[in-house]
Amino acid sequence: MSLDQDPQERSATAGEYVLGTLDAATRAEVDRALPADAALQAEVYRWQDRLLGLTRRVAPAEPDAGLWPKIAARLGAAPAARPAAAPAAANDPLWQRLRRWQLTGGLAIAASMVLATLLVLRAPTAVDAPVRYLAVLQAPDNQTAGWVVEITAGDKLRLVPVAAVAGQPVPAGKTLQFWTKPEGAAGPTSLGLVRAGQTVELPVGQLPAVEARTLFELTLEPEGGSTIGRPTGPILYVGRTVKL
Repeated sequence: MSLDQDPQERSATAGEYVLGTLDAATRAEVDRALPADAALQAEVYRWQDRLLGLTRRVAPAEPDAGLWPKIAARLGAAPAARPAAAPAAANDPLWQRLRRWQLTGGLAIAASMVLATLLVLRAPTAVDAPVRYLAVLQAPDNQTAGWVVEITAGDKLRLVPVAAVAGQPVPAGKTLQFWTKPEGAAGPTSLGLVRAGQTVELPVGQLPAVEARTLFELTLEPEGGSTIGRPTGPILYVGRTVKL
């Protein structure tokens, strides 16, 4: 596919990028285009605003094992061959239906990860306890939970690694950068650089806002961090806060 396409298809591609349902070749194309394409960056942020909050509303679901073969059979192609044919079938109603299944599946996986983490991390709250927020940061490509953001209103933010993948070495010449973006904000705010596997604590005064549905993400940036005030590299982990 090409990103030089009609606005609706370009928007759908950005949405699938956020959910991690793109094939490898298309995702690589989006990754290459994002640093220099401000319009595409804005579309990705809009989809983050629209979709990530829905993970709280979608019940976890496991599709029947025979579902994908049945869809592939109706499309007249083997399951493994279908992603390469997607551009030519963009206007095929059956293919559009398949894309909707992929989007729904991604939301369901994300929802189940958020709910599972809440069950593990959430403790009973006293009536007079301060307001707390939690965000599970997941890898966009496979919805693997790697980090948790915990915020106590009036106190501090903690960024905690929760998976071995979050502690994997960062490529030479690169660094992890931590960002936040309140819902409706014009753009993200940098919260600094992070070492792989590092627990970070910040005063909430460094945040532009402390509220539900605030976006947090970790991106891979050049050594020393982004120099333009917004992410330039791929999103490694992303998620939104929920109020506890």
